[in-house]
Amino acid sequence: MRGFLNIDKPIGITSFDVVRAIRRASGVKRVGHAGTLDPLATGVLPVAIGDATRLIDGLVDARKAYRAEVTLGVETATDDAEAEHEATSRAPDETVAALTTAAIELALATFVGESMQLPPAFSAIKQAGQPAYRAARRGEPLELAPRPVVAHALRLIKRRGPVLVIEVECGKGYYVRALARDLGRALGVGGHVSALRRTRVGPFEAAQAVPLDVATEVLAASRAGLPAALDVLLHAPDAVLVGWPVIILDDVALSDVQMGRVVHPEPRPLSGVDTPPAVGLKARAYAADGALAAIAEHQGDWDWHPVRVFAPLEASASTPPEV
Repeated sequence: MRGFLNIDKPIGITSFDVVRAIRRASGVKRVGHAGTLDPLATGVLPVAIGDATRLIDGLVDARKAYRAEVTLGVETATDDAEAEHEATSRAPDETVAALTTAAIELALATFVGESMQLPPAFSAIKQAGQPAYRAARRGEPLELAPRPVVAHALRLIKRRGPVLVIEVECGKGYYVRALARDLGRALGVGGHVSALRRTRVGPFEAAQAVPLDVATEVLAASRAGLPAALDVLLHAPDAVLVGWPVIILDDVALSDVQMGRVVHPEPRPLSGVDTPPAVGLKARAYAADGALAAIAEHQGDWDWHPVRVFAPLEASASTPPEV
């Protein structure tokens, strides 16, 4: 069994709790997730099974989307509602109420694009092997350094008093909690995330996400040999590679790739690329039957080195490969 599950993570559990549940239901030990969601967050959590875990990096780097509820006027130690009863600062209600929607939108626009973002004190970022949240819980918060992040789009969807609903499209390493904190400070009133839902990670969207209990039920039934809609839930590993260039291997090249040898396909089929490829470009290599065989890296002069080789399996669900 290998592929990706698009799980709709419920509130109140960790991302690793989801991984643990999938392992238990499927009987597969090699399971991992692509991008941590906080316990109070819900939504899209891609989970890789089997050697699809080797493609998780492609999702970690993928664009993500969130729908966040930001409450102005209250700043918390965790930058979310987990510590709402222990607010680190509170602005007068009348000050928050006096903020115009235009002023909020103007402030929000300043966070679009590339910026240096200070991660929340309660985060999984490690320093000297120690997660920041553990130090923060001991009352000894680490001095974290700002990190480069990208917000592709930030949209104010609605406002209900001090509560804003914001849609966020961002790159890897982006903390929506930090955005809420920094937006609140820019407006002079403080702020925190009071609810958060991830709506997209790369090709996986919330509209198609499967509740965790449904996924574990199907996996357990499939493991027991009972009829189950596993094919509907399990996305082919190459689902996360759509848009990558494609190499089709003949039998000789396929054998070489499986042995880890450099290949020089002739003719040089490379869909998705109109000009000679740059050194270092990665492409997905398929057997003639459409099964994903490897991730290959161009070394120049049309030589391709397989950097990740996949065991033979039935043809990919995306056959013929989607460019």
